[in-house]
Amino acid sequence: MVITLKQELIMNSFKTIDGRGANVHIANGACITIQFISNVIIHGLHIHDCKPTGNAMVRSSPTHYGWRTMADGDAVSIFGSSHIWVDHNSLSHCADGLVDAVIASTAITISNNHFTHHNEVILLGHSDSYARDRAMQVTVAFNHFGEGLIQRMPRCRHGYFHVVNNDYTHWEMYAVGGSANPTINSQGNRYLAPKNRFAKEVTKRVGTAESQWRGWNWRSEGDLLLNGAYFRASGRRNSASYSRASSLGAKSASMVGLITSRAGVLSCRERYTCH
Repeated sequence: MVITLKQELIMNSFKTIDGRGANVHIANGACITIQFISNVIIHGLHIHDCKPTGNAMVRSSPTHYGWRTMADGDAVSIFGSSHIWVDHNSLSHCADGLVDAVIASTAITISNNHFTHHNEVILLGHSDSYARDRAMQVTVAFNHFGEGLIQRMPRCRHGYFHVVNNDYTHWEMYAVGGSANPTINSQGNRYLAPKNRFAKEVTKRVGTAESQWRGWNWRSEGDLLLNGAYFRASGRRNSASYSRASSLGAKSASMVGLITSRAGVLSCRERYTCH
């Protein structure tokens, strides 16, 4: 059974969208918006070809509808929300970001997803001037960053970010970037640099002079750096500096291929175990 949804999905708190066993495609519309709510799970969906849409009345619950302005065209837009889990989805080809989390969103896990064919993949933080994002905490774990990706895997601002046991097989500009003094704890990832000798660096400090970012806490611990990839660390080296950017124990980077082998939408059939 294939289910394709083209309208914007507005979530309420304490909700799960689970596409296991149904081959659900969220596509060719505004896709998923998570706004000022908490405790949401997005699981098992193909999300692609999302477009800027809006300027219309949109129902957000059985008893309420209201005016929605233009959406950016993100696959998953997280706005002022907390305790969000985006897990085992396949995301590609959207007008803006694949996952964007802004406006003091926090307690977010982005895990076991397969990202392909996109420019600006994950944005975490609204703007350099939006200081409320300093409380943001996000885990990016067990994902496969695959074919046709360019940058922002993720791109971070202000908060605390644990990037752990992901497989980076493609990027054209950089993999992990940020501005406004985020803390980035990169552990046990596999970074395979592209052939372009000018794009070997995993990291990018966006629009910031070295004299400013030298004190930012960015570390690489146990990462596997291949084909000339290099991670430009900065800041303090002691573990206490990364406590708020540590959400789980990292496995050896040599296991990343196995860990991420089932990234993306799982193949499921009724009465059988998903794989």
